[in-house]
This record gives sequence, structure tokens and C-alpha cells, in this order.
Amino acid sequence: MRLRRVAAIEIVKPDRGDGPASLGVVGRRSGWLSKREARIWQSYRDLRRELQAAFHLQLSREEGMSAADYAVMVPLSEAPDGQLRTKDLGIALGWDRSRTSHQVTRMLTRGLVVREFCEDDARGSIVRLSPAGRAAIEKAAPNHVALVRQLFFDPLSDDDLDALGVVLDRMLGAIRQYTAEYTTVEVDGGRRRPGPGRAKRRIGIERHV
Repeated sequence: MRLRRVAAIEIVKPDRGDGPASLGVVGRRSGWLSKREARIWQSYRDLRRELQAAFHLQLSREEGMSAADYAVMVPLSEAPDGQLRTKDLGIALGWDRSRTSHQVTRMLTRGLVVREFCEDDARGSIVRLSPAGRAAIEKAAPNHVALVRQLFFDPLSDDDLDALGVVLDRMLGAIRQYTAEYTTVEVDGGRRRPGPGRAKRRIGIERHV
């Protein structure tokens, strides 16, 4: 057997004589990524990984916080009264309930946020940015934005930025159309199935990385 790297995973493509294999059939039917496509896709993956690593390095060394801490504080700092329902915070971050809850708990122990009961929802809770949390993000934000500009915008010309904006908008449109079509919906009997619907709206965090 020999490995062939395609997109984000490694797919095992059988040698001749190995018999039928579903992945081989899929590869012949849909086609592997071309060398050009594979190179661009790998460059995107490298860019995303290394950019996030640079942000985490700056925040941890200069501000004493993680990228996840910063991500949570951004939508809270922009929300009325500095607070959001835990559920809405998770939607803003694109995180599931468990990840959101665990991150909030870690920040609670350091005094960056406060968790309160939701008066109109006995099963829900509200996360509020503490004075220490607001001071932390107000201190961190200018340096973080400067690094975003240095690493993401400064290497590009004005024409590059205009072209990149068009490309990103086009790709986001395709992604959002796909996710909207496969948002799960309730059906009879409490089961769920893929179906038409609106994808979860992500608010706040996109503007701050």
C-alpha cells in the first residue's frame, strides 16, 4: 500500500492487485487534487496554523493570556453590559457547549469573567466580563491588532488586498451555502436529519481574529 496526501487527510490508495477499495473508487470518480491545488491547499493550512501560533505566542508572552482567552473576551467586550448568555457566546465563537463551558471555567479561576444564573432560563447562565477581564483585553487589543496588520496585511499591496477580499467573499459564500443546506432540523419523533436551514451565525470574533 502507498500513501498519497490529499487535502487535509492521508488517504491510502491501493496498489494494483489489492482488489476493490471504496477510496480508490472515490478517487477515480471525483479526482485527486492536482499538484497545483495540493500546493495551494497546503499553503493555506500552513498559513492558518502558523498565524494562529504567532498570535498565541504574542498573547501568552506579552499579555499572559491564551488565544482562547482573548477570543472569549472579544465578543463579551462588544456586548451590551459586557455580558452574553453562555449559549450565545458559544455561537459567537463557533464552539460547542462543552468547549465554551470549560474555557469559561478556566477564566473564572483567574478572575477574567464572572458566571451568573440566567433569571429567565433556569438551565442557562450568563457570562460577564469582569473589571480585570476588561482591563486585560483593553491592554492586549492594540498589540494584537498591530501584529494582525504586520503579518496579514503589510506583506500585501493594495491590489493584493482587493483581490484577496473578493476571493474570500466568494469562498465564504460557497461555504455558508453548503452549511445552510446541511443544518440539522427537528423532525417527528425527536430525531434529527440534515436539511435546509440557516447556519449558526458567528458574531464579533471574525473582526478580531
